[in-house]
Amino acid sequence: MIGSGSGTGSGLGGRGGRTAHRSASRRRRSVHLSSLRLPTIGIDIGGTKVAAGVVDADGQVLERLRTETPDKSKSPRVVEDTIVELVLDLADRHVVHAVGIGAAGWVDADRSKVLFAPHLNWRGEPLQQALSERLRFPVIVENDANAAAWAEWRFGAGRGEDHLVMITLGTGIGGAIVKEGLLERGRWGMAGEFGHMQVVPGGHRCPCGNRGCWEQYSSGNALVREARELAAAESPVAEPLLERVAGDVSAITGPLVTEAAQDGDAVAVELLHDVGRWLGVGIANLAAALDPGRFVIGGGVSAAGDLLLGPAQDAFRRTLTGRGFRPEAQIVLAELGNEAGLVGAADLARQVARRFRTVKRRRVERWGGAPDRGEG
Repeated sequence: MIGSGSGTGSGLGGRGGRTAHRSASRRRRSVHLSSLRLPTIGIDIGGTKVAAGVVDADGQVLERLRTETPDKSKSPRVVEDTIVELVLDLADRHVVHAVGIGAAGWVDADRSKVLFAPHLNWRGEPLQQALSERLRFPVIVENDANAAAWAEWRFGAGRGEDHLVMITLGTGIGGAIVKEGLLERGRWGMAGEFGHMQVVPGGHRCPCGNRGCWEQYSSGNALVREARELAAAESPVAEPLLERVAGDVSAITGPLVTEAAQDGDAVAVELLHDVGRWLGVGIANLAAALDPGRFVIGGGVSAAGDLLLGPAQDAFRRTLTGRGFRPEAQIVLAELGNEAGLVGAADLARQVARRFRTVKRRRVERWGGAPDRGEG
């Protein structure tokens, strides 16, 4: 079926339901906007770096630190130590009330355990408990794409849209859903793994174990793979790329291809066009399933801008189910760049800080004392 639930009564499918949804979303947004304006720390853990920042209630990063991610062969304790050092360093110069961790991996629905992290040795790691015991702050753990989507919804390209899907294009594809002011995490906390939708049966092998996953055709890895294959085949069209790396095929990277395309290299433009076309096909599939009002495209590959977005929009319009008879979602570039993950993690932690301060205040009032200056 192309559509369902087209009634116009007072239920959720009709005007009354839509008005109720909009009102609920506005109330949730107002709660975030009226929360205690506490500085919090956001941590963004990736495969190559750990970024940390103190973030205010307006999403502004007051101070940021960055270090390399410890090698994945080391114990989880090593990564935990790195996080603790960054937090304590920032806390020396700022009054901090909570810490939010954005982790590249599967985080359970309770936002306490990292069930699996592809770039780190985390398997069922109780990260929230471990860090809470070592730090004197409330701690939340969130998937990094969820954190980035939250930041864009609150402070960036997603403002004003109640049904938002974010797609992060890096080495693979991550994703997240914000609906009516809430992150949609799914039953087990793993919603948004869009990169592993199968788009080409029997296609390229994916590290997840399957073949033909979307991220094998529209990601930084896909862009690099195609560029290197052309160069290794000694295709004349790849000569400008090879000149940029002095003939070293292994030195061809995604940013290098993007730079070449921005300089007008025809084959680099074509490679980004292919990635964009597959991006549009996948977005059309997501529109059929989720029907959001806006798609926000972030991640490192999005630095290509219109060279990526233009082909994606064209393919989306050609592939969209019911095209010509339905509204089309917007497709826009993210605004917060590399800081989205830590900003979102910090903002989500602010909600925990607010509850923590309330509990502490009630506890003090119950016993007839005065709250500590730093706690309420």
